[in-house]
Amino acid sequence: MKLLLVEDNADLSHWIVNLLQGENFAVDCVSDGESADAVLLTERYDVILLDMRLPRMSGKDVLARLRRRGDNAPVLMLTAHGSIDDKVDCFSAGADDYVVKPFDARELIARIKALIRRQAGGKSVSMVCGDLQYNTNTREFSHNDVPLALRRREHAILEALMLKQGKTVSKTALMDSVYSLEDEPSADAIDIYIHRLRKHLMHSTAQIMTLRGLGYVLRAKDSS
Repeated sequence: MKLLLVEDNADLSHWIVNLLQGENFAVDCVSDGESADAVLLTERYDVILLDMRLPRMSGKDVLARLRRRGDNAPVLMLTAHGSIDDKVDCFSAGADDYVVKPFDARELIARIKALIRRQAGGKSVSMVCGDLQYNTNTREFSHNDVPLALRRREHAILEALMLKQGKTVSKTALMDSVYSLEDEPSADAIDIYIHRLRKHLMHSTAQIMTLRGLGYVLRAKDSS
């Protein structure tokens, strides 16, 4: 899953990016409202972390433009004040949730995961494909109740495939889920990650199938 962080405090931004990457999220980061608005015109994100007060355009204005374009991506506002007026401003602008600075790492991650679950429309906490399990609360994969030790990009690809289990996911879509704006996207690298994932799933009844020219699909081996 890919997140956008819009925060002008460099130290805080660096801390949040490291925290989110440690949770296996791909993260794009910009430091002002106009840059955020420009990125959101072309990129799609699973969650947007948006500071309320930003240079060049306020977070509230960025959010208002996003909603006018019909983009319903979950938005978590970062605000320095916990006043009633600030909370009302957040929700009036179309935010899904907010967190008051300074915040605890656990609270931030919990709120992000809650937004992701809400966006999933009440899907079961546990998703399965054959004997492969995915916990939507912890975002952990396991095989026969044994956790899979996946690298960040391997996790991102398997997560994208699991969330669209049985459906074809294009290589472009997988690249979008793996690479941030600062990365150099590589279609060949996706093939390498798929190869590694197949090794992880060697003894599983879940398999990743290649549909040439279309993409990849995750399904159980006994599926028709």
